[in-house]
Order: sequence, then structure tokens, then C-alpha cells
Amino acid sequence: MKHRVGRVEGEILRETAKILRKDIHDPRLSDVTITAVECTNDLSYATIYYSILSENAEDEKEVAAGFEKAKGMIRHLLGQVLTVYKVPELIFKRDNSVKYGSKIDRLIAELKKQDAERNN
Repeated sequence: MKHRVGRVEGEILRETAKILRKDIHDPRLSDVTITAVECTNDLSYATIYYSILSENAEDEKEVAAGFEKAKGMIRHLLGQVLTVYKVPELIFKRDNSVKYGSKIDRLIAELKKQDAERNN
């Protein structure tokens, strides 16, 4: 069963990214990257994680509103290509791991800089 869920998650990730690129013409969703998909075991819900490069809270609200508006269309288009009986209900969440990773990189760079200054 887990293998099937994993396969469907991969399929949803690939197809959602394709749909965003080709079929959804909302400018709010133009710079969005789909990073991961997690489905419930019964495949009734799919949480789709996305990242955006902007740190601006207003941009984040705009993207969330864009996904809310496009959710039905994305689900409909997924229904045409997925190999499942019923298309899962879609939930879109911001993936903060990219933001967290860049924060860690910034902190490491600061520490290296401080260390270099201390050694000179």
C-alpha cells in the first residue's frame, strides 16, 4: 500500500508542476516551485508543498490566493491524467525548508566572517 501512495505522490508532483507551467495562467503562480507531495494512506487528501523565492508576506498571501482560485482547475486537470479512481482533495502549503536552508547558509557565512576577522 505504501508503494502505491508513493507512486501517486510522485505522479501528483510531476503533473501539478506541468499543469502550473502549461495550463494555469495566473501571474501570482508564475514563480512557484512544487517541492513535495504527501498523500493520506487512503489517498483522499494530497498536501502539495510549494516554495517561492520572495520573503515578502504580501507575495505569500497572493500565491496562497492564486492556489485557492486555481485549486478546482488543477484538481480537474489531475483527474484527466492520474491513474486513481478518485482524485484527492488538494491542500496547498508553503514549504519553508528552502527559506530555513537559506537562513542557515546566511548564519554559517556570518560565523565564518567573524572567525576570519578574529584570526586576523
